[in-house]
Amino acid sequence: MTRVSPMQASLGAFVALGLAIASGPLAAQPLDLQAKPAAPAAKPAAPRAIPLPPMRPPGLGLPRTAEAASAPVVTTVAAEQPRLAAVPVKSTTSKHSAPLTQQEAVERLNAYFNGFATLQGDFIQFASDGRRFEGKLYIQRPGKMRFEYRPPVTMEVIADGTSVAIRDKKLATQDLYSIGQTPLKFLVKERMDLARDSTITKVSTKGDILSVSVEDRSTLGGTSKITLNYDMAANELRQWVVIDPQGYETSVSLYNLDTQRRPDPKNFVINYERML
Repeated sequence: MTRVSPMQASLGAFVALGLAIASGPLAAQPLDLQAKPAAPAAKPAAPRAIPLPPMRPPGLGLPRTAEAASAPVVTTVAAEQPRLAAVPVKSTTSKHSAPLTQQEAVERLNAYFNGFATLQGDFIQFASDGRRFEGKLYIQRPGKMRFEYRPPVTMEVIADGTSVAIRDKKLATQDLYSIGQTPLKFLVKERMDLARDSTITKVSTKGDILSVSVEDRSTLGGTSKITLNYDMAANELRQWVVIDPQGYETSVSLYNLDTQRRPDPKNFVINYERML
């Protein structure tokens, strides 16, 4: 029992890929209109207040307001805002104007996973108790994977194509499991087929984010529920969320993904002598 519990807790954590896409909010325009000129301009000369809107960066007003501010201000606002909105609006309306059917959504995810042989990047993991962990993820398909946590975490997860090892470097322990018993297997299968390998329970889209929820009944301890969040515009997996057989939820977010560089083969070596 002491071996099953860490595995389920750990694997649930590693399989909960979170979509924390860090698209920070746009910074507000600074307000520096110099209170003295602004008040008189608004009352006695209302027409002159029009070319100089109240929310403008410093340096666009005062002596040349009538000439310099009116042209740059209008064109800048008109040019910048559509450019910011162009990416999401364009991709959503032109490519994804109608919601994807379940079959289309599954085919989209299958094509993504089957489109790369190697992947590496950074991840942020949130456990069910709110704790946050970070590290590096390495994948080489078929069957090889490594979750490498940053200190102070001393644990790592390695799949060598046959087995999954959960190591604790501080305690010098290692537990081995069949890769087919873990919900991580969808990451490292040679050919992904979500409909064949699992039960599709829900498909939804929000903007460019496609969410597909599945149930995997072959995992150790019972059924695991997995939600994959995929960015259709960027063509990248952003997050997975896993609810393990005990009901604990874990999410993992991915960023800085690279499918071109080949990971070092040493990342996927399991020392089986530790089990002796």
